[in-house]
Amino acid sequence: MQAKLTFLGTGTSLGVPIVGCDCPKCTSADPKDKRFRASAYVEYGGLRILIDAGPDFRDQLLRAGLCNMDAILLTHNHKDHTGGIDDVRALNYIGKQAVAIWCEASVYESLKNSYGYIFSKVKYPGAPEVNIHIIDDQPFVMYPDHAGKVLEWVRDVGYRYRLPDGSLVQTGEPEAIAEKVDDPDYTCLCKGSKGDGMEIIPIRGLHDKMPVLGFRFGQIAYITDMSLIPESEFAKLRGLKHVTLNTVSYRPHHSHFSLDEALSLADRIGAENTWLTHLSHTFPCHEEFERDLAVLCKERNIHSCVRPAYDGLTIV
Repeated sequence: MQAKLTFLGTGTSLGVPIVGCDCPKCTSADPKDKRFRASAYVEYGGLRILIDAGPDFRDQLLRAGLCNMDAILLTHNHKDHTGGIDDVRALNYIGKQAVAIWCEASVYESLKNSYGYIFSKVKYPGAPEVNIHIIDDQPFVMYPDHAGKVLEWVRDVGYRYRLPDGSLVQTGEPEAIAEKVDDPDYTCLCKGSKGDGMEIIPIRGLHDKMPVLGFRFGQIAYITDMSLIPESEFAKLRGLKHVTLNTVSYRPHHSHFSLDEALSLADRIGAENTWLTHLSHTFPCHEEFERDLAVLCKERNIHSCVRPAYDGLTIV
């Protein structure tokens, strides 16, 4: 099943340009050098999936013209990846449905601490409406989160669900555990469909010492905010057409791949195309960086086509 991924943001936690910085990258007039915080939008087997919802979430949706989606997948709990969760209120209002958030249990606990008003039993009127689906590093099936429940706004009260008998009931449901896939053959899994759902393969990595997730959708894998991929995870990365890898600097970094590490990974994974994301202002401007990467890949005999991603880029 073919997937399509659009980069909504390809910058670091500070974005590019950085506030107050006058370096050539931050003052570049090239739109490809303007980078929101890292995020992506995936269309996969009829599903519309957002990966991460950072502080630029609202602006990213407006720029991309997005107002409906089936799910938000969270890679981890850092604010540059979750700081825009409150803005799902607009999706509640337009779509008249709660927004499905798929994340690990530890990320859910962090969300409850950061956004207590979303998960309280007695909600503030107008608080975002979400449904939580708990995942881990095992393949799972994602279904469209359309249970037929329509949100109805009640003035001065907030959202409620209207039942067939006409009565209104409070929203808020316990979290659900995602349906796992019991097939260890990742080559088979990446074909995609299972009934009405789509199989998604999480990729475990470490962000310094923090466990985080990347995700594979068919022949596209999205990896960001990692400094280590365990040996056991490389089986999930075979036969890719596209892989994204994060890199923030030429120099080693405690929680992200350096450029040298990212190039070595691109060579090992062997995808047809490798796209670098989570890029900082320490790299050259886009066109120069693209030329530099071509030279580096030729010198190192890397067969994957390695290029810098940019906001708005779509890959299929």
